Amino acid sequence: MFRRAFWFTAGAAAGVWATTKVNRQLKKLTPESLAAQAADKAVEAGHRLKDFALDVKAGMSQREDELNDALGLHQDPDRPDNVTALPGPRRMRAIQHHKTTHPNFSYDRNEDH
Repeated sequence: MFRRAFWFTAGAAAGVWATTKVNRQLKKLTPESLAAQAADKAVEAGHRLKDFALDVKAGMSQREDELNDALGLHQDPDRPDNVTALPGPRRMRAIQHHKTTHPNFSYDRNEDH
């Protein structure tokens, strides 16, 4: 008699446990739950993409500063923040070089044919 009661109770407990597990899985597969999971994943991916973009931007800024230091480009206080200028003598040589290598002339595209 005790053996039958034990197995009856064990079977009932196993049935309750299995039913609970199945119901939890079914709730995870409802359209609302799937939509919420997808939205959470999209938000998480957006945050990771934003962090990546900020890292790239910081790296670009650092590398630009390194290149400006290496080339001797200095920030001119009279210019906007994102514009750099060559130092005085180098700037004048660059302007003179540009004038000698790129004279003003009209370009006729038909001459090439």
